Amino acid sequence: MTNDLAKRLEPIVVDVVDGLGFDLDSLEVQQAGRKKLVKVVVDADDGIGLDEIADTSRALSRKLDEHDHLIAGAYTLEVTSPGLNRPLTQRRHWRRARYRLVKITPAEGEPFVGRVGYAGEKSVRVLVGKQFVDVAYADVATAVVEVEFKQPPADELRMIEEDEAEQAALHGADSPDPGSGRHTGRKAAGTGKPASRCSATKEDDAR
Repeated sequence: MTNDLAKRLEPIVVDVVDGLGFDLDSLEVQQAGRKKLVKVVVDADDGIGLDEIADTSRALSRKLDEHDHLIAGAYTLEVTSPGLNRPLTQRRHWRRARYRLVKITPAEGEPFVGRVGYAGEKSVRVLVGKQFVDVAYADVATAVVEVEFKQPPADELRMIEEDEAEQAALHGADSPDPGSGRHTGRKAAGTGKPASRCSATKEDDAR
């Protein structure tokens, strides 16, 4: 029932999120007692901050009020940005994990850790030690960002930037802005999550 509801709500939620310039990362509807919990995770290339989460929550609340017949009852709306434990399952996830250390478990072979570089259409360049490895998205079983509490080595960042420029020239694409997406090491105290991670909720008991 809740899965069917999520499918019906998805185009409505996507329309709002896209209109704000963000991406819908996931949408879930769960039964929480007498209420339904509508969980929306949004993301963007430059990350999502508290203000953007609040704006998205308000916009979604207004839009869901227009379609309250679909939910048919009291609900809580929860809007968040992804945490670092979000698996990298799409190209945009890898692109947004640029410069970060990632633990990759391939479909075949042993897990390994490397730093994310150029994310192409079908594969990503990962710096393992001092060598780049081409990892096809289709060959990855799981990939999760590793928590770091200090700045990445400057020589590794420089190697990634130089390799990105070469890959962009090779594939006829623009290389990323050297300053964009760079990992700053800023974390919420004691959590290992990005400091911009937050949530906003809305409850409607009148339904």
